[in-house]
Amino acid sequence: MSFRFTRLKIPDVLLIEPQVFPDGRGFFMEAYKLPDFKKAGINKPLVQLNHSKSRKNVVRGLHYQISPFAQGKIVRAVAGEIFEVAVDLRKGSPFYGKWVGLNLSARNKKMIYIPEGFAHGFCTLTDGAEIFYGCTSAYAPKHERGVRWDDPAIKIKWPVRRPILSRRDALLPVLDEAENNFIYKR
Repeated sequence: MSFRFTRLKIPDVLLIEPQVFPDGRGFFMEAYKLPDFKKAGINKPLVQLNHSKSRKNVVRGLHYQISPFAQGKIVRAVAGEIFEVAVDLRKGSPFYGKWVGLNLSARNKKMIYIPEGFAHGFCTLTDGAEIFYGCTSAYAPKHERGVRWDDPAIKIKWPVRRPILSRRDALLPVLDEAENNFIYKR
């Protein structure tokens, strides 16, 4: 297999470490391979790819889409470094309102899988960072929602002192007031 999949503190969120083949010319790696991802339990294929660039100290999120257009995401930093966060929004989950975070960088080439039912956000740690991420459902603006990045009930430990936020992100509701139709299933 070209990838190592590791469950994080919230077991439905996966760290994905690709096998990298460096040589004198540079490197080669597979970034996505549906059969390998299916074996790891990531069953929905990617239907949309997004590319985002942010300057240092930008915080984006916490974003999600409600069902029936919920999105799973596979996120990778292709330039610079980010601190990526996933928050469990599934009502009835033993991890509801909890978060996991990790650093993704062009250097470490790590990726994260964030399933449906989670909010995702990140902050940029370097002078500039670009992320490339695939989604299991297409963007549906009428179903887009979010949770405040600094919700005191979630208590994310962001590694940034003075974040740069969009107006929209600054006005997002706290988790208890956010619209959410996700139910935990086991």
